[in-house]
Amino acid sequence: MKTLILLFTAAMLASTAQAAPFAKGDPKAGKTLHDKSCVSCHVSMFGGDGSEMYTRDDRKVKNPEQLAARISGCNANTGAGWFPEDELHVGAWLNQQFYKFK
Repeated sequence: MKTLILLFTAAMLASTAQAAPFAKGDPKAGKTLHDKSCVSCHVSMFGGDGSEMYTRDDRKVKNPEQLAARISGCNANTGAGWFPEDELHVGAWLNQQFYKFK
């Protein structure tokens, strides 16, 4: 199932290769999903509001594909139960707020 989600997310990114990554995602919905499912884990790892996950100098995500894979992995590991479009929404919000991939 995880492989299927990764393939779906990669296909969605490839289909928007000319557009901004996560262009079909809804950042507002992504923020809601993120705040419900991600913040507590990130706070436990980094303290503060958890945003250091995205802003630290040695962050692991360097491109939209890595961000999509990281979101999918976290979804699977935490049991958030997001659908692929939910992952796209979270990616849209994270990209808008932190990554700024074009």
